[in-house]
Amino acid sequence: MAKSAKVSVNHETGGLIVHISGLLPSLSPAEQRVARLVVADPAAAARRTITDLATAAETSEATVIRFCRSVGMEGYPQLRIRLAAEAARRIEPPDARVVGGDIPPGADMAQIIATIAFNDARAVEETAEQLDPAICERIVEAVAAAGRIEIYGAGASGFVASDFQQKLHRIGRTAFYFPDIHTALTSAALLGKGDVALGISHTGTTSDVIEVLEQARDRGATTVALTNFPRSPITEVADFVLTTAARETTYRSGAMASRLAQLTVVDCLFVGVAARNRTRAKKALEATADAVAPHRLGSNSTRRRA
Repeated sequence: MAKSAKVSVNHETGGLIVHISGLLPSLSPAEQRVARLVVADPAAAARRTITDLATAAETSEATVIRFCRSVGMEGYPQLRIRLAAEAARRIEPPDARVVGGDIPPGADMAQIIATIAFNDARAVEETAEQLDPAICERIVEAVAAAGRIEIYGAGASGFVASDFQQKLHRIGRTAFYFPDIHTALTSAALLGKGDVALGISHTGTTSDVIEVLEQARDRGATTVALTNFPRSPITEVADFVLTTAARETTYRSGAMASRLAQLTVVDCLFVGVAARNRTRAKKALEATADAVAPHRLGSNSTRRRA
């Protein structure tokens, strides 16, 4: 696959609120206060005048206008129209207490379950909505043709990296995941043209993952970044950028919602790669399933004896 200019997903395809949430870390502190008000209640923000919104955010009208331009709006009237449309299409849960992801002190177990379930489901749905099929197809093409695939991630993202490596390995793709930074760097140094390196970081600021992806890019490999924030540092070392749309609930920063959104993306890529050669993928999955079948209780397979 020929090297190309960086390609990024269009966040707005999944809705304005997803777009603003993804850009939030790159905004100024004053603009972030405006953004949080807008994200928390789009309908209420759409009803406010620019003066009202500025006052609520403890900032100036000029900052609100800068915020509009930072998120791709020409001005405040356009933002209000988009927010009103966004509010009209959003499906809220039956229990309004779960909106926003915050679990207040004293919340009962029913509210905790409802909040987590709603926000996890929304993370998956909004991530799927804003994925660009054309960009995913180009990444699938690169992975399917790659001589070697390496996947990097730390912490919660490391579990996703390991999951993707295991999936690709089961359909006969040469894929590796190295949780140790030194091993990852030495392996990335051996990559070259025709190989693919995928770095996963929810924040897009994990230095270990960025360093390894940069090493892979310098060696000529095609690099892919999977992050929640399209202006984060990891995107600077990626040929292709895919974004998730996770908003964490209380006590769960960097954990479940982000991991489920990431798994949604890698599952889409995995199925896309498997579909490129259905016969080969089917045979590989059957062979690997047969290999472990004797280790499952109740299996009809005869366990091999030494």
